[in-house]
Amino acid sequence: MGTSLLTPSLHTARLRLRAFEAADANDLFALHSSAYVLRYWDSPPWSERARAEKFITACQRMAQEGTGVRLAVDRASDGAFLGWCSLSGWNPDFRSASLGYCFGEAAWGHGYATETARALLGWAFDTLDLNRVQAEADTRNAASARVLEKLGFVREGTLREDCVVNGEVSDSWVYGLIRREWQPSSEPVPAP
Repeated sequence: MGTSLLTPSLHTARLRLRAFEAADANDLFALHSSAYVLRYWDSPPWSERARAEKFITACQRMAQEGTGVRLAVDRASDGAFLGWCSLSGWNPDFRSASLGYCFGEAAWGHGYATETARALLGWAFDTLDLNRVQAEADTRNAASARVLEKLGFVREGTLREDCVVNGEVSDSWVYGLIRREWQPSSEPVPAP
């Protein structure tokens, strides 16, 4: 790729999206070591804190290589770490990327994932000139499917038995969001 991506800082009514820092390792490890939070994830929970440090390094490398951005999400009111959201696999030729996110259990049910993804998608459609964003969700993960549908993603198909985690085989739904179908919210997201 060659072009590094400037990791944006974005703000919504309730949230702050920012670049990961070394100080996030403990919160990140707490999130990714929870078997309950990761029960529909495509890899097992982390057992070593060093994984968090590798993850943060990978976030920085992703931005440097220009393949995507992964942002930490904090609650604006108290600065609590809630989770993260990413756009990865950016392909400037195809004008496509993939959306991903992971939030701790305490953040579920408050609309934070939708609010976060909407801000990141708004930035990405404006800044990266995307035409298509893809996302995948375990077919058992109804909450994640609802988030994607609220954002305007269309379920395009099922990847049968595409993940095997700790011996458990699962299917994934594939979702796509096309630029012309994107409905940004009325809430302003400042330009980077």
